[in-house]
Amino acid sequence: MLTYKLEKKPGLPLYESLYRCIRADILSGRLAPGEKLPSKRALAENLQVGKTTVEAAFAQLTAEGFLRSKEKVGYFVEALPLPPAKPQIPQTAPAPAETFVADLTSGGGCRFPFTAWSRLQRQVFLDYGEKLLQPLPNQGIPELRRAIAAHLADFRGMAVDPGNILVGAGTDFLYNLLIQLLGRELTYAVEDPGYGKIRKVYAAAAARCVDAPMDGKGVRPDMLGEADVLHISPAHHFPTGIVTPLSRRQALLNWARAGDKWIIEDDYDSEFRFKSLNLPAMQSLDPERVIYMNTFSKSLAPSIRISYMVLPAGLMHRFREKLGFYSCTVASFEQYTLARFLSEGYFEKHINRMRKFYRLRRNKLTAMLAGLEGIRVLEQDAGLHFLVELSTPLSDAALVEALKARGVRAQALSSFYHTKQEDLHRLVVDYSGLEEAAFQKAVAVLREIAGGG
Repeated sequence: MLTYKLEKKPGLPLYESLYRCIRADILSGRLAPGEKLPSKRALAENLQVGKTTVEAAFAQLTAEGFLRSKEKVGYFVEALPLPPAKPQIPQTAPAPAETFVADLTSGGGCRFPFTAWSRLQRQVFLDYGEKLLQPLPNQGIPELRRAIAAHLADFRGMAVDPGNILVGAGTDFLYNLLIQLLGRELTYAVEDPGYGKIRKVYAAAAARCVDAPMDGKGVRPDMLGEADVLHISPAHHFPTGIVTPLSRRQALLNWARAGDKWIIEDDYDSEFRFKSLNLPAMQSLDPERVIYMNTFSKSLAPSIRISYMVLPAGLMHRFREKLGFYSCTVASFEQYTLARFLSEGYFEKHINRMRKFYRLRRNKLTAMLAGLEGIRVLEQDAGLHFLVELSTPLSDAALVEALKARGVRAQALSSFYHTKQEDLHRLVVDYSGLEEAAFQKAVAVLREIAGGG
């Protein structure tokens, strides 16, 4: 006779407790295939429970294939198929994490304004309550889109209709939306050299991607060939630091107008310009040919996955017709908080404070390199990185390995080219998360290598 100690627990009906006990005995082999179970009445009396409890447990076990019922005979344990053998996965020790005395490749992002942000979050929670659980407009909440439009007007001189703004969780998501919106059959041109992840996103979406060669003024319009869409970062190109002048921007806009083509303006690092004012956004020069994109991940924190794009009115109409089924990918709690952070002036104060902080850090770091033989600093005007050129006979690959062997992680400018294989002897230094003490150690290594060591 089956004997179990059944206890009634909150949220666990008595029949389910019995079901679990019998199921465990079947799986463990204590109840063998073909074995007959006690009658429902006998088992109920033995366990001192109601007959309906046993009936419910048997019914569930039968429904799941653990028991079979024979009319007027009783319940029998069903033979279960043996589970497939688990593949033997070789146990390998995890590779030890690499440690560096200085990492010139990884930015730490801005110092997050926790005090202001948490205060606004509390206000949002108290003011909106259960409304935060309701479905969201697929373009993002109106409050945030209005705040972004006002920010763009103040900061970038752009007259933007909030109805043409689309909020999404990171630029990667927005890139994929654009590919679906514009079409995979188009040819997308990306800057060469450039941020390699953009090319990977287009490739993963099965979109044809070609190089957009650059010179000292940015992308060359005469080299765009059959491209239908140009993805460009004119405010501060990564990694070269080039700021595309107005004359070149106009030439690129003429290319787009003449061929009924599109320009995706990625306004990368536009908040952090130290010496002169930003040039007007290309979107403000032609709102019907330019798709403007930006993110708060760089200016606030990488984990704040809130990005947005401003679509031309015609494309927004197409989006609503073709892709309007997509839901907004940013939580309402974060959207309402960011809306207040923008509209109440916290973001402007934060950017001004961080611009001053990064200007001082950049000045300190570049001063360490100033006047050193065989070392030259390039592109110091904008953004959170600069270039360091070394006089060395080493190839770029050998240079990076030599630095790594001495505890300095670095990336060569030449590695950002898609086609060009020439050694440039230039390193890309992201200093946003680089402490002064770590950079002093890196400078000592750079001096050693530049001196022929």
